[in-house]
Amino acid sequence: MVTTMLAARVVALRVSPSRVGAVLGRNVGALRSGPSYWLVLVSGFFEPVLYLLSIGVGVGALVGALPLPGGRVVEYAVFVAPAMLAVSAMSGALSETTFNFFFKMKYAKTFEAVLATPVRPLEIALGELAWALVRSCVYTGAFLVVMVALGLAAPVWALAVFPATLLVGLAFGGVGMAISTLMRGWQDFDLLSTGQFALFLFSGTFSPVQDYPVAMEVLVAATPLFHAVELVRGLVLGQPGWGLLGHAAYLVVMAAAGLLFAARRIQRTLCG
Repeated sequence: MVTTMLAARVVALRVSPSRVGAVLGRNVGALRSGPSYWLVLVSGFFEPVLYLLSIGVGVGALVGALPLPGGRVVEYAVFVAPAMLAVSAMSGALSETTFNFFFKMKYAKTFEAVLATPVRPLEIALGELAWALVRSCVYTGAFLVVMVALGLAAPVWALAVFPATLLVGLAFGGVGMAISTLMRGWQDFDLLSTGQFALFLFSGTFSPVQDYPVAMEVLVAATPLFHAVELVRGLVLGQPGWGLLGHAAYLVVMAAAGLLFAARRIQRTLCG
């Protein structure tokens, strides 16, 4: 009995790259159907750029140089820019795996139609996550160009940090899908937006977490965006170390847990 159950789980976890590609191709086809999505895509890129220019550069002119915990002193804009890069990766992935994912699952019945084919729930989740990663890559790639153009990142470290932004997109994309499968209606997304904004403000984005009270510092250190910001900032500033592996491991676990949870919820919700 146990052997049969384990065999069934192994079969359920088998993934066909062609079927995952079919889900991804379906999203690409929908993108070509009209210009409205392009407007949404472009508008999502500008929010972190505006924050960078207004706070990082504008407020940075008042703040001046900022001492980091290791003793290094950097300009405030150099400190904020990597955080905005991590936020950009997060926003791109969450935009696809929350509102758009929920609409396709709950109202458009897209996934029900897809499941009528040989595609399995895990392959749907992987295809949607891959599509979210495409959007995240567009945001982070363009943002990195802006950072290099403004002298906020060296080209060599910009290339090194790009894979890290992919990991950030995977992590938040997986969790975004998992959360979307639990949503009852559009009103629930108000809670998600509030949580996302709280992460944006209190993840070491605009000031070192060491400046917070101890209790708050511990709380912030447990949040996902903090690990994303620390990973990206460490690479952008050219300070690789073993600690960055811990942040990366956190994001890997987060991505895997979100992906598997979302696939199981799709299975239960749509397949009974």
